[in-house]
Amino acid sequence: MDSLSLIASLLCPTFVLFTLCYAALCAASPFGPCRRCNGLGRVRPGTPRGRLCRHCNATGIRIRLGRHLWNQAARIHRDGTR
Repeated sequence: MDSLSLIASLLCPTFVLFTLCYAALCAASPFGPCRRCNGLGRVRPGTPRGRLCRHCNATGIRIRLGRHLWNQAARIHRDGTR
């Protein structure tokens, strides 16, 4: 067994495990903290003129990428089977 096939045989199960764990995370918790405001809802919360975050509409949460892709796929499937 050469080194390339050994590396591939170790990486493939790792990627599958990572994908399954991320899918479970997206199913259990579809929203994560906003990257712009760190989940606070304000861009500069320490200053008196801290404005509301436009990326999350001051909720402090955002939809995860995996959940967004799942919603898009479900929407396409639903629209295609009507």
